[in-house]
Amino acid sequence: MSLRRIALRDFVIVPALDLDLHTGFGVLTGETGAGKSILIDALQLALGARADAGLVREGAARCEVAAEFDRPASVVPWLDEQGFSADDTLLLRRTIDSDGRSRAWINGSAATVTQLKALADELVDIHGQHAWQSLTRPDAVRRLLDAYGGIDSSAAGQAWTQWRERLRLLDDAQAREAQLQQESERLAWQIAELDKLAPQSGEWDELNARHSRLTHAQALQDAASQAVDWLGEAPGHAAGLLHKALAALSAQTRIEPAFQGPVDALESALAQVEDTVHTLRHYAGDGDLDPAGLAKLDQRLSLWLSLARRFRRPPEELPALHAQWREELARLGQALDLDALRSAERKAWQAFDKKMGALSRDRQAAAPRLSAAVTQAMQSLGMAGGRFEVALQKLPEPQSHGGEQVDFLVAGHAGVTARPVGKVASGGELSRIALAISVVTSQLGQAPTLIFDEVDSGIGGAVAHTVGQMLRQLGQDRQVLAVTHLAQVAACADHHLLVSKTTAAQQTASTVAPIVGETRVHELARMLGGHAQSAASLAHARELLGA
Repeated sequence: MSLRRIALRDFVIVPALDLDLHTGFGVLTGETGAGKSILIDALQLALGARADAGLVREGAARCEVAAEFDRPASVVPWLDEQGFSADDTLLLRRTIDSDGRSRAWINGSAATVTQLKALADELVDIHGQHAWQSLTRPDAVRRLLDAYGGIDSSAAGQAWTQWRERLRLLDDAQAREAQLQQESERLAWQIAELDKLAPQSGEWDELNARHSRLTHAQALQDAASQAVDWLGEAPGHAAGLLHKALAALSAQTRIEPAFQGPVDALESALAQVEDTVHTLRHYAGDGDLDPAGLAKLDQRLSLWLSLARRFRRPPEELPALHAQWREELARLGQALDLDALRSAERKAWQAFDKKMGALSRDRQAAAPRLSAAVTQAMQSLGMAGGRFEVALQKLPEPQSHGGEQVDFLVAGHAGVTARPVGKVASGGELSRIALAISVVTSQLGQAPTLIFDEVDSGIGGAVAHTVGQMLRQLGQDRQVLAVTHLAQVAACADHHLLVSKTTAAQQTASTVAPIVGETRVHELARMLGGHAQSAASLAHARELLGA
């Protein structure tokens, strides 16, 4: 996985460039001022660097940068989440117009600069005198140490999250204890008031129906008695008339069979009337005349209505309200159980503390091993006697990643106090330390493309050759691109890109092209400081390539 291609249009002094890149170790060389760092600047723009109208080539309306990468598997979930297509390649594109307005795209879809930056760490790691990145970011430094030591901090992170949640619940309960207690007492009083009524679901409608019957009991009995009289068998009443009609028709059914249907209907009607008379006679004799029961029912309805008015709810909602308040009181009781909350918080802290202790022990074991490995690599990079240290500083308060901060310290020479890498004065030292760390950790699956901007600053001779060999070694695991002015470094590269600058019609243009064979020999000869056509410089260049 690596940077496949970069294309520029009207970028600074580059009118147009479409460059294919390859895996392994590649170098960018050229005369001073030719624009060797333009490719790096363009790549940083594609990865979300600040837009500036000054990047647009003079006379052009806008500039455009496109960078195509092999798509790392690690970014697929992020691409899906953000709504971008997860093709085999990842195309980042950025434009800036002459007014400084910028637009960006990811795989052809419009994107924000923040989204470009989110991908940057997964794609490219740039090390240079003025482009210091990962080794000064605490989270990146910690991840590098954890990766080197094979340390997984996810379990500690989960335990920290659980502890923080228990702590939040406890803090909230303690802060709101008085308020919660007051709320609890209010609910308890309201529930006690409703307990006097003990309302049941559906009871309100039943009470109203019963009350209506008791209130009109006498009228109901009178109506039942009257109905019995009119339906009875006395002459002129319903049952008596039905009997007469039935007798008249039944006597003639043997002559007229058609009368059988009406006879059956009359028999059925007579049976229903007799059943009704029986029911009404029972009701009229045993009606519910219960003054005491009515008084008791009046009292319950009065209490029900009084509570409904007090709590400003319809009467039929009181049973549901009663159940709701009981549930709320139970929840408040749990929230007010500070002893239980303290116990839960203490257990969660103990679980996190155990995970954090194991994490710290793993880091304490890995730190000296990484320190020794990088220190050893520094000795052959012109920093003999130099020392690299991984310092673990205990944090005032533990975080999700553990209880310590990881710092990288460096002493460039023997007898010098080690200081944080970000405060090392020499840009060349910074670059060489980054190179040493990158070589040591090259198998840890960091960004697939590494770029070094003049990592050979301030060195030469055998050290320069060692730098070249290290970069070549690093290129076996990752794609490496280095800007260099040393022939010893350039000779070690798998691929050589030459940056050239030309002036025509009072306009300066820069181009980048791969070189091989004699063209590369002549470029190395120029870098050696001799005349490019001299036999000595050419012979030296060929010797470097042969070595």
